[in-house]
Amino acid sequence: MLRIVLFCFALVVSVIFIPGVEKQSGVGVSSISAKAGTIPPSELPSLAPLVKKISPAVVNIATKGMVEVRQNPLFRDPFFRRFFGDQVPQQQKETASVGSGVIVDSVRGYIVTNSHVIAQANEIVITLTDKRRLPAKVVGSDPETDIAVLKVDPINLKDVGYANSDELLVGDYVIAVGNPFGLGQTVTSGIVSALGRSGLGIESYEDFIQTDASINPGNSGGALVNLKGELVGINTAIIGPSGGNVGIGFAIPINMARQIMDQIIEHGEIQRGRIGVQIQDLTIELAEALGVSREVGAVVSQVVPNSPAEKAGVLPGDVIVEMNGEPVVGSSDLRNKVGVLRVGDSVDIIAVRDGKEQKIEMRVGSRDTSTKHAGNNQIPRLKGATFGAIPTNHPLYSEVKGVAVLQVDKNSPAASAGLIPGDIILSLNKVRVRSAETLISLAKKAKDDPLLLNLRRGNGAFFLLIR
Repeated sequence: MLRIVLFCFALVVSVIFIPGVEKQSGVGVSSISAKAGTIPPSELPSLAPLVKKISPAVVNIATKGMVEVRQNPLFRDPFFRRFFGDQVPQQQKETASVGSGVIVDSVRGYIVTNSHVIAQANEIVITLTDKRRLPAKVVGSDPETDIAVLKVDPINLKDVGYANSDELLVGDYVIAVGNPFGLGQTVTSGIVSALGRSGLGIESYEDFIQTDASINPGNSGGALVNLKGELVGINTAIIGPSGGNVGIGFAIPINMARQIMDQIIEHGEIQRGRIGVQIQDLTIELAEALGVSREVGAVVSQVVPNSPAEKAGVLPGDVIVEMNGEPVVGSSDLRNKVGVLRVGDSVDIIAVRDGKEQKIEMRVGSRDTSTKHAGNNQIPRLKGATFGAIPTNHPLYSEVKGVAVLQVDKNSPAASAGLIPGDIILSLNKVRVRSAETLISLAKKAKDDPLLLNLRRGNGAFFLLIR
């Protein structure tokens, strides 16, 4: 139940003595009070004109869909199947959710929102501020950045202009507009609390704007704008122990969102590639050991064989400090920069090697087909894990055959199930696996049945049952 609590505020008037006004005359307070009462509303500080300008570009999104419900274990019991056979219908239930979106192209009718807002939706309806309800279709989505693009009939729409989110500063005032708790359009204000937030385990590619503007469930996909009325970010997540706002909200910078949007609109999907390096942040200790005078950068810890990076001459120990003319502040920053590029795009990096800068050119290559993300709603119980070939630097490389757990996002279903990076999956449901494709295929076929994994972890081996 949503409780709405009304607070009563007492208005306290302080008497201020202004130099040059005699206290005993009584003119000071009465004159000030009279003047204060006659100030035109147009001269009072207000965000109303700004809100009036941007509100028509922010829409409410309502979705409906069907999801499978986990069957009662009785249905899988051999005794039960002996009498009723295997023709047990899949149980499904209808789901409904609400969110927000931003009109970014009023001429063509494009709306940007979060991927998780429209995930598994069979029906999407947007509501404008003028109460019109329009059906929307999905142009494409990218769960790894949590960006999706919708399209509606472009009839009398208003869009919002873009800001350059790279110019945003901590302390800048921002306004969040969205549809919290399905109440309808709501406006809150605050400041930019931090920039470049990553490592939160919310998305695969993270470079969040943090704000204390109140963001609650239902605000996802809404607008974060500056005081010029320009879009600086797409609201996407909050941190709150109770699921509500505690002053820590996150938005995807509009520069990143635009790159994803443009690809989705042009191609209908994201053709994300790789350059073929494993990287880590540059620390003070690593900088001293590598002879680097820089304080920020991404250290190349491994170069994948036959990758674009290897062919271009990148070596382990190189410190990448710049890419395509932009500074690289860390491993997450480099990963984000590569993640928004398409296969075939050119990449110019500057790497420090033995204290000297090296200019290296390459092109983004396609992802290794042996590496698959088991997230992206393919396998909900394994969501958050990345599987692939066993890396050459793994202690069990060439000793065992299986599929490596390359990455596990924090607080994900895969992490809760007990998987950790470095695990080697030898079999799934007693079927040996040698590639990520086989693993994912077997997991899909299992549907709601338990997943029995035979794992190697360090010098030990064990079975892990995931229900």
